[in-house]
Amino acid sequence: MSAAETEFRAIGAALPQAEAGQLFGKPCYKINGKAFVCFFQEAMVFKLTAEAHREALALDGSLLFDPAGKGRAMKEWVQVPAEYQARWPALAAAAQQYVREQ
Repeated sequence: MSAAETEFRAIGAALPQAEAGQLFGKPCYKINGKAFVCFFQEAMVFKLTAEAHREALALDGSLLFDPAGKGRAMKEWVQVPAEYQARWPALAAAAQQYVREQ
């Protein structure tokens, strides 16, 4: 397991009520059965909205999540590279809050 995936798992496990699971065959964390973060290509992926979405997407190297790689990105999901691991916990908390409120 890479250092980035270890960090992803530590962040997910530390979030209250987060449950480990799978999303498109990738490790994820869910709240109330709904995924809010996952790990893909050494990056953490977050389901976000509003300002948190804009801020995450503005980070160099971040992009909309396209798990199949076929140009059909999931518009609410932002893939944030490992060099921004320091920001991952706050983004994960924002993603969890967003999905909890849906």
